[in-house]
Amino acid sequence: MNQSDNPANQSVALYWDFENLHASLSEARLGEGSYGKPDGRFKLQEPLIDVQAIVELACAFGPIAINRAYCNWQFFGRYRDALLQGAVELVQLFPPGASAKNGADIRLCLDAVEDIGRFAHIGTVLIVGGDSDFMPVAQKIKAAGRTLIGVGSRKSTNRHWARSCHEFRYYENLVPAAGTPAPMAPEAATALAPAAADQPAAELLKRALRLLAETQGDAWVKQADLWRMIKRLDSTFDTNEHGYANFYAMLKGLEALLERGQGESDQSVRLR
Repeated sequence: MNQSDNPANQSVALYWDFENLHASLSEARLGEGSYGKPDGRFKLQEPLIDVQAIVELACAFGPIAINRAYCNWQFFGRYRDALLQGAVELVQLFPPGASAKNGADIRLCLDAVEDIGRFAHIGTVLIVGGDSDFMPVAQKIKAAGRTLIGVGSRKSTNRHWARSCHEFRYYENLVPAAGTPAPMAPEAATALAPAAADQPAAELLKRALRLLAETQGDAWVKQADLWRMIKRLDSTFDTNEHGYANFYAMLKGLEALLERGQGESDQSVRLR
C-alpha cells in the first residue's frame, strides 16, 4: 500500500530555503540585482517574510513534524522572535566564499529525501523556495508517494519547479501586499458570473470536467474530484486570483456552465 494512502500518515515536513525567499522579496522592494551586491546581502537584514503565514499554511495539511530552515543566520537576527514563535529549527550554513551560494538547496534536498525514508508518518512535504534545483527532489518525493506543496515568490519562482509540485502557492497570495484587494466574499464573487465564461478559470474548469468525464465514463463528476483534477492540471491555480473566495464560490460564480445533481448526487456537477 502506498504510504500516503494510510490515514495515519498525516504529518507535515516543512523545509525553508529561507534566504531564497527573503532575497526575492528584497529585490521586489529594492530592485532586481540589489540583494546580490555586497552591501545588499552581507548586512543585517530587515524582516520581510511573514513566517507565521507559511507555518499556518503547513498546518492546514496536518500537524507539523519537521520545521527546518536553512540559511546563513548571522545576518537574519531580526527574524528571531518570528522564528521562535513559529518553532522553526535553524540550520546554519556559511557560504564557502564571498560570492558563493550557501548551499541551502542542496542540504535541504538531502535532508528531505533522508527524512521521508526514515519517517513513514510524513504524508506531506512543503518546500519554501523557488529554484529549479528543487525539481529532482520533487521527483523523489512524489515517487515515495508523498504529497508535495511548494511556496515561492511569483517573480522569482521557476515555473517548471512550480509545475512539478502537486500544489504550489505563491507567497504573495498568502500575504497580500498593502493596498491589494482582499479575497471576495462568496456573495460578491457570484456577481462576476455574467463575465465568468471569458475567464481562464472557466476554461480550466471545463478542461477538468471533460477529462474526468472521459476517464470515468460518466458526465457527472464529484465536486471533490473536480477540485483535485484542477490542481493536477495547474498546481499554481488559486481561486482568489480569479475573484473567488474558494472553490465552492467559484462553482457558484460559474454556474451558467454547470448542471448540478439532485438528491444523492447533489455533490456532483456536469457541463451543460
